[in-house]
Amino acid sequence: MSTVSTSAGSDVFTDYACVQDYLFSLKARGVKFGIDRMQSWISALGHPERAVPVIHIAGTNGKGSTAAMLDAIFREAGWRTGLYTSPHLVLLGERVQVNRERLNEPEILDYTNELRPIAAAVSRENPDDHPSFFEFMTAMAFIQFARKKCDASIVEVGMGGRFDATNVVVPEVSVITTISLDHCEFLGDEVEKIAFEKAGIIKPGKPVVIGHLPGAAAAVVRRVAGELGSPVYSIEEEFGADIDSPGYPRTNLEGDYQRWNAATAALVARVLMKAPDSRWRLTGDVIARGLQRVDWPGRWQRITVGGQPLILDASHNPEGAQTLDENLARLRAELGGGEEGKPVIVTGALGALRARALLEVEARHARELHLVVPHQARACSFEELEAQVPRDFKGRIYHATVEELFPEPDRCAISDSHAPVVVSGSIYLIGEILARLQKGVKAEGRLQDF
Repeated sequence: MSTVSTSAGSDVFTDYACVQDYLFSLKARGVKFGIDRMQSWISALGHPERAVPVIHIAGTNGKGSTAAMLDAIFREAGWRTGLYTSPHLVLLGERVQVNRERLNEPEILDYTNELRPIAAAVSRENPDDHPSFFEFMTAMAFIQFARKKCDASIVEVGMGGRFDATNVVVPEVSVITTISLDHCEFLGDEVEKIAFEKAGIIKPGKPVVIGHLPGAAAAVVRRVAGELGSPVYSIEEEFGADIDSPGYPRTNLEGDYQRWNAATAALVARVLMKAPDSRWRLTGDVIARGLQRVDWPGRWQRITVGGQPLILDASHNPEGAQTLDENLARLRAELGGGEEGKPVIVTGALGALRARALLEVEARHARELHLVVPHQARACSFEELEAQVPRDFKGRIYHATVEELFPEPDRCAISDSHAPVVVSGSIYLIGEILARLQKGVKAEGRLQDF
């Protein structure tokens, strides 16, 4: 390990590889739920989370896209923004961005050297009090936003809400995008239970914006908000239930689900601009322009590699599979429908529940399937993936690796003159491919999960 000793007798890291090893050692300790430890940790740092106004976003799906949309809206209005999301696609610094510039390696090295002795001090009496990897990164984000003098920060919940490390903030607005069954081993096996966990980000008296929620989930959120005296604003009450209506917000990101996300982001902006003491320069025109300038890779993203069109889509759970079904049906209609319109699909997933939902959809639309195992401990094996392919699937099934499919940054081993190749499934798979397509870039895969 490359370190130097200071006059105080402690070691500091001198290269980024050591920082990666240290952060991985924190991640290897596993997930830690509960905010008591985070409260102590952030208190020891002087409460940087209080320095910048926060919009706090939870949801099963769509929270990252909605965060990116809000970031675009605020920047369109001339504000300096902080954006905290997880996991990253390729590089760790993507999680912490200021005006969409990611935290760079020297900054991460400096912050780690600064925070590491404080983390050791708060856990000196009890090792379990040491910040987790996610808590460490969350603190890094709050400090970066404060020091860069951001005007607003958009903070995405890592998982759930009530016990998430980000839930130490008191936001301007709490946002819940969607609610469905995912991470059931942590959050519960019923929509109502998951809704209660996500509603845990609601703070007394602070407005709540809800997206496209099932009725039972919306009822839970409204009940929690009512108990806390927090007004609730719904996109269906504001814009209606028909996303094809003329007044519904539009975005440059493709897919019906992005229209729901655009409506959620637009409603957050409306709530802020209409507040009695509003200081935000937000208007209808600013919102509309911002929604047309959103950059959020890996969400039905169209690119071309070596002349072969690709679509990258990180639909990775049962709710996402429903959206994928709609997008694939639309793609096939664009290609003329029928058997000729079926694309080649590359896919990989983490966990049997997710794999089953995705492969049931993909098998309906694919001409052939290329199964890939992402480089993650929880990734489904080839055998597990193939076991989830419906028996009536008549296409060819291949086992592949990212390296085989994309041997060079400008080459795709699959050639289809008729249709784009669709890559769908785990966000980690999408990240590995995006890294492969960037010459000289190595994905920080071992730091991706959580």
